[in-house]
Amino acid sequence: MANVFDVAAYILSKTDSLPLMKLHKLVYYSQAWSLVWDKAPLFYERIEAWANGVTLPILWEMYKEIFLITVIPEGDSSLLTSDQCATCNAVINFYGDKDSQWLHDLVISEAPWQDARKGLLASERGHVEISHEAMVNYYGSL
Repeated sequence: MANVFDVAAYILSKTDSLPLMKLHKLVYYSQAWSLVWDKAPLFYERIEAWANGVTLPILWEMYKEIFLITVIPEGDSSLLTSDQCATCNAVINFYGDKDSQWLHDLVISEAPWQDARKGLLASERGHVEISHEAMVNYYGSL
């Protein structure tokens, strides 16, 4: 099974380089749409609803000092199946030309992030996980 680094590496292989904030959003949407379209997760690492949007803590910890990500050496994009690649490609094709702020605004307007942030101050980081169920319920209804 692929992990979050494998998915991030695949996305970077199709986009050359991305700001870390944007990479998090594209990985998140790849996971969400995989859950809906393919009925299976791409990876099992946590996605959390932080104040600045969706965040993959393990990816954040590895790359928080780097603004523009060009390579994920821990990732192996060849571990993704053809269906998983197709899902990531669809996400890249739809969201890839949007800037980081647009993706941020979209994420925080959607129920999975908003529901996970309930009870938290706007500036509070929070460590509430956005569940697969929350993603399926929301994105599956679109």
